[in-house]
Amino acid sequence: MPGRLISTAAALLALSAAPALAEVKSAAPGGFEVGGSVAINAPPSRVWAALTAPDGWWSRDHRWFKASTLSLDLTPGGCWCEQATDGRVSRHLETALVEPGAKLVLRGGLGPLQGQGASGGLTFDVKAEGEGAVLTWSYIVGGYAPGGLEGWAAPVDGVLATQLANLKARAEAGD
Repeated sequence: MPGRLISTAAALLALSAAPALAEVKSAAPGGFEVGGSVAINAPPSRVWAALTAPDGWWSRDHRWFKASTLSLDLTPGGCWCEQATDGRVSRHLETALVEPGAKLVLRGGLGPLQGQGASGGLTFDVKAEGEGAVLTWSYIVGGYAPGGLEGWAAPVDGVLATQLANLKARAEAGD
């Protein structure tokens, strides 16, 4: 899975079609920080609704199981979980902080980071701007991975930027 993730993310970065402003802010053997922001032509309430329903915007290409659904429990310690139709489950992230309509902080390791000695904080801030909203995000990961974590920064950033482009499209469509 890590090789597939890196290859897919590199291809996506090369195409750079995602409207989300994203960047690797820092990368070192012990961790990395990625993040950015995206202007969304939708009211903050619609952006929040889309953000907190990840099954509607998180790509099926970046899930553990082919046929699955994602859910997000917004209570403290709640699960961003993936449930396969055959009963397999993956706990991707855990809810750490919810300020309804404004801020969401999740903790854990996305995708292949789950199998590493690494974890992070994924923070989303939603702010009104004009008639729309700006979604700002950061994912700060630390810990241990064979060969270091700095090589994970760009692929993770690319995957997250692509997912947030999906969220933008979902929120703007009003689904």
